[in-house]
Amino acid sequence: MTLARPDGRIERGNQTRQLILQHAVGIASVEGLEGLSLGRLANELKLSKSGVFALFGSKEELQVATVHAAIKVLIEHVVQPTRELPAGLGRILLLCRSWLTYSEQRVFPGGCFFYSVSAEYDAREGRVHDTVAAAHSNWFSFVEQTIDDARQVGEVRDDTDIPQLAFELVALLEMANAESVLHDNFTCYSRAANGILTRLRGVTTDPALLPDRP
Repeated sequence: MTLARPDGRIERGNQTRQLILQHAVGIASVEGLEGLSLGRLANELKLSKSGVFALFGSKEELQVATVHAAIKVLIEHVVQPTRELPAGLGRILLLCRSWLTYSEQRVFPGGCFFYSVSAEYDAREGRVHDTVAAAHSNWFSFVEQTIDDARQVGEVRDDTDIPQLAFELVALLEMANAESVLHDNFTCYSRAANGILTRLRGVTTDPALLPDRP
């Protein structure tokens, strides 16, 4: 029996696609998704335009793929670390800290990729808007679920308005990102962390479950 050999062309194509998307998410975080073009990426990465076009086909395909690539980065840096902790306030705090670190350390050079492209596409219609909106909704749902998990294990009060709390926590995170990018002032991250801790103290069943400082 002859074993099928991996197709080297497919593997090279996948590697090139990942290289392009890695570059694209960085551009989009600074200049927006409209700053992307197949020709620009080919030129900057010294690739053939026909090869880049073969991988994506259109600017819209490139933009959608870039959003999906950014989602994977967010999961790696923000969501994945929380899976190491059991449900509870500790997981909520780690989620918020991981997000602040992701923004502060400029995992994307323009700060939070999704804050940038959400502002760019919030009033538009079409496939790219829908992809961005879905990512935004999924993020909020994850924050809400993390809070509800803490409620179910008894660390967050049963009467907590979970969507409201999620909204406030995300607002603090996004404001820290916006202020740091606009003013190049990173003290806003500690302010956001303090605000998050204060808000969680208001919903916990036991203040001893939370640290004295962020």
